[in-house]
Amino acid sequence: MADTITFRPDEDASRALAVLTQDGTPVSTAVRSALIRAARAVAAERLQAEAAELAADEADRAEAAQVLRDMETLRAW
Repeated sequence: MADTITFRPDEDASRALAVLTQDGTPVSTAVRSALIRAARAVAAERLQAEAAELAADEADRAEAAQVLRDMETLRAW
């Protein structure tokens, strides 16, 4: 069974919750969906930052280029 979480929304959170539940969506469902979307957004931001870091890494780019050249010689046609 899931844990029960209690929070005290500030004015901004209350307004956001009102928007998310105006169509009749239960508060629990709205909060659960918002948490999942927020976690996915954070994960995507982290992945973008990691990709940018790798793209800026000259040594990594050189190694990747070498791997592609090596693989080209293995092509059947």
